[in-house]
Amino acid sequence: YFSVAPSLFGDLASRLHKWELTNDQTRIVVEKPFGRDLASAKALNASLAEHFDEGQIYRIDHYLGKETVQNLMAVRFGNMLFEPLWNSQYVDHIQITVAETVGVGGRGDYYDRSGAMRDMVQNHLMQLLCLIAMEPPSKFDPDAVRDEKLKVIRALDPVAPHHVVRGQYDASPDGPSYREAVEDPRSRTESYVAMKVGISNWRWAGTPFYLRTGKRLVARSSEITVVFKELNHSIFGEKQDHRNTLSIRLQPNEGITLNVTIKEPGPGGMRLVDVPLDMTFADALGEEAEDPPDAYERLIMDVIRGNQTLFMRGDEVEAAWAWTDPIIAGWETRGDVPKPYDSGSAGPGDAVQMLARDTRVWREVKP
Repeated sequence: YFSVAPSLFGDLASRLHKWELTNDQTRIVVEKPFGRDLASAKALNASLAEHFDEGQIYRIDHYLGKETVQNLMAVRFGNMLFEPLWNSQYVDHIQITVAETVGVGGRGDYYDRSGAMRDMVQNHLMQLLCLIAMEPPSKFDPDAVRDEKLKVIRALDPVAPHHVVRGQYDASPDGPSYREAVEDPRSRTESYVAMKVGISNWRWAGTPFYLRTGKRLVARSSEITVVFKELNHSIFGEKQDHRNTLSIRLQPNEGITLNVTIKEPGPGGMRLVDVPLDMTFADALGEEAEDPPDAYERLIMDVIRGNQTLFMRGDEVEAAWAWTDPIIAGWETRGDVPKPYDSGSAGPGDAVQMLARDTRVWREVKP
């Protein structure tokens, strides 16, 4: 289990091989970060490949071990109800939010060299995007699943500068500002990123994906929301916006909620109201769901079983960096400075404006 700095991966692999501590049954687990750009990711993959086959390497991302993340595939590919609607014809847009209430804490030195883009978007949010957007694999097989995820990454459009918002949290009574925490009053590293992403393929062309993640936000919450389009024609003559939404909560209170439109009870005409069909796992599935296995426990068990479905493949990591690098390079070339935002808020106001330009709004960040 390589829970060490990436610079040591190659040396560790070499020493294990030199002292004949490995064989063709050996499996190694590699903790992120998997490089800080495309060049370093390629170098890491090459150093590991000198002594291990790709089938022996498990690049671990604990987000993929969460029960609800895996349920994304079950919901999509195990229900006739959703798959016919899972495309640009019926979906207006998709939001992916990973919000944290904590600051950088004692990780200031590492975080200021990485930022939210490298630390969260390039891996955690990218994986969630792939699972929500991928085509159905031919079978539930590790390489079949990862092949489809790779296709999503390769179909991602370049991100225009006005489709990205970066931020840094300000000081509050509860803690220092980002710049104070990293001890650099001129730091240009982001603690918050929001972006509009497009996928150029038959399924998703024209449907935007809105991604955001940040520290010191109003609540700890990870959620994916699929917002379906409005009805072409309402027979009830109402002007209100009644859209179906499917929300998948990753943390806390893992579960799935489908919002549907019904008649409001009582006399006086046909008044419509949106209500949730809620499946909180702890309520629906009993004691076993109340205390699900830790994400790392599940993933380590998969390592023991030799199941790589929930682990990133080398070409997948490199493709993610190939998409991410130009975005970061653009910030550095232009000298962009992150926008300040209040600790305990939902992030910079510019992120709200980014969606407002598309006549859309962010989902409320709530625990």
